[in-house]
Amino acid sequence: MFKLGLIINPLAGIGGPLALKGSDGKAIVAEALSRGAKPRSPGRAIEALKAIGSQVKVLGLSGAMGGDIAQAVGLPFEAIGESSSPSSAEDTKAAAISLKEQGVDLILFAGGDGTARDILEAVGSDYPVLGIPAGVKMHSGVYAVSPQAAGEIVKLLIGGQLVDIGLAEVRDIDEERFRQGIVTSYFYGELLVPREGRFLQQVKSSGREVEAIVLQDIAADIVESMEDDLLYIIGPGTTPRAVMEELGLENTLLGFDALLNSKSVGTDLDEQALFKLVQQHQLAVKIIITAIGGQGHIIGRGNQQLSPRTIRAAGLDNVIILATKTKITELQGRPLQVDSNDPALDQELAGYRKVITGYHDAIMYPVGLSVEKHSE
Repeated sequence: MFKLGLIINPLAGIGGPLALKGSDGKAIVAEALSRGAKPRSPGRAIEALKAIGSQVKVLGLSGAMGGDIAQAVGLPFEAIGESSSPSSAEDTKAAAISLKEQGVDLILFAGGDGTARDILEAVGSDYPVLGIPAGVKMHSGVYAVSPQAAGEIVKLLIGGQLVDIGLAEVRDIDEERFRQGIVTSYFYGELLVPREGRFLQQVKSSGREVEAIVLQDIAADIVESMEDDLLYIIGPGTTPRAVMEELGLENTLLGFDALLNSKSVGTDLDEQALFKLVQQHQLAVKIIITAIGGQGHIIGRGNQQLSPRTIRAAGLDNVIILATKTKITELQGRPLQVDSNDPALDQELAGYRKVITGYHDAIMYPVGLSVEKHSE
């Protein structure tokens, strides 16, 4: 039977919906918890394990870092130790070392870029691992594109399918600089991961210049189409920022701002504030988002403030996607990705959608589920 090592970082991504731009450090975690934040990673790990099936034995720490999750899905579980509360990076490293010593076939871990760094430090670059995406930043290439995709990769391995395995980058950023609007991605090493092209996310592109004229053209198109008495939610990224610059307004590069009649009605909004605003305006709302370069995610990477309930309250047809043609070309035919933490919503968002790529210039491009059903 396939021996699966499981490590859950229960606090990964806890700062995302609150616009805290990360979850590193005790102070950020304490603030998130004091504001009522709920852990994301346990639920996402459960979704991954559900996709695997029953032909697996799970090993890990008892409690929140492993046992609770395996048992919630009904999988056989063997404890190699106990979770501490609250968990720490040292717990993750110790668990990874123990699982490697136990000779598990694969270490499956749920977390963000910081968790990937801990795993790398513990097991090095010659032991197979795979990440379930649960963090805020997600610059590393060691994560599946969604929890369900992580499960599908493990399922392929268990079934004896020919899954390539190779090195993928571990990257992370300085969260303090990130909160100041400065994105600097650092390379920490590589982890050995099973690589199935449909299911493993690409390393996030950063620091690449896009011609200013293209962004101005996209911004001009959006501003020209803006209507009075409609609420506009402007998401993170340089492409939506161009819209704010076209209007002569300050913006939150790494967060969400809100406009009404070309005036700001909210800056750097967290999930609750966004939902409240959208509820107040019912369907008279437009949400403007962009794709992450290299990965193609439009929902679920760096913009967890935009929750499923907010998207549903605004209406799926009121989500406007912006992207330069360079970004689209870099995907090499891969669909744009959605990973909202709500599989039903992801299903509804899938299909061909309009993407604004310039002034009065748009394309139809597929938005795919993070796990596609392929016939053999």
